[in-house]
Amino acid sequence: MKAIVMTATGGPEVLALQEAPAPQAGPGDVVIRAEAIPVLFPETKLRSGEFPLGVEPPLVFGFQAVGVVTEVGADVDRALLGRRVAVATMGFGSYAEFVSAPADSVTPIPDGLSSADAAAVLMSGSVALPLLETAALTGTETVLIEAAATGIGSYLTQLAKEYGAARVIATAGGPAKIDQARKLGADEVIDHNDPDWPTRLRETLSGTTVDVVFDSIGGPTALDLLDTMTPLRGRMLSYGWLSGAPAQLSASDLITRGLTLTGCAGPAWLARVADARPATLTRAATGTLTPGIEAILPLDQAAHAHHLIETRAPLGKFILQPDQTPPH
Repeated sequence: MKAIVMTATGGPEVLALQEAPAPQAGPGDVVIRAEAIPVLFPETKLRSGEFPLGVEPPLVFGFQAVGVVTEVGADVDRALLGRRVAVATMGFGSYAEFVSAPADSVTPIPDGLSSADAAAVLMSGSVALPLLETAALTGTETVLIEAAATGIGSYLTQLAKEYGAARVIATAGGPAKIDQARKLGADEVIDHNDPDWPTRLRETLSGTTVDVVFDSIGGPTALDLLDTMTPLRGRMLSYGWLSGAPAQLSASDLITRGLTLTGCAGPAWLARVADARPATLTRAATGTLTPGIEAILPLDQAAHAHHLIETRAPLGKFILQPDQTPPH
């Protein structure tokens, strides 16, 4: 089969289209014929070496895929054969024509939802739902959503008012993303490309405060935001660090202001994200969550997709589509 092999750690050029052995379904696994493979932002960090991969290259890269089940392993329900599903691998193997993954990662695709849309919404939407549940919004509160135009932030912005936000303030980088955040539902948008954007936030608040911060930027600006938050009930949910570092603040920074920070990471959190996959796909199928797709590209364009993601310009997901010619 054709697959994208990560030949080493480095730039996008380390992703090469090669022939690789087709996987077989081991005990507890399924194999799918891939129809749509999302290119995920964290994958660019793993490829570059910024995040540890845990496995030495060369290896078939990729975390998620959507396709049709062609094989099931021992102790796996044979009713899955022929079903269209999303799967999550154990950390590699999805940038390929055939993908092996644990059967317990399988999420059936609802009727009426395309494979590309399912691939686009699966990861980010499944993080947004538990974030909103954790926030426990009351219907009267102001929220700040960082990086609101793309990825997880875009789904938070779409759903925030449904989950109880009264006012949605967003950050986004540059005019196109600012426009996108407004279209997704933000009441006000601040350009976080301005290093002094927390000051712009204070001006936007005009004496009011933020009750919930969905923090995906991290770094030193997280500390700058604390004085904009509502004492005693203000809460920051930290789930990413687009700045390159997690939120740089201390317990005393929080305690003296009566604020809380919830770290949305770790095994228990990832289990909640996995549990949210069916609801995410159902929402996408019924139109209460709109998947964002930048482009659908052939499998051999994986390196190009990584390059484009690293420019931070795209508004939606890149989806890789293997050759759909039936095997002989």
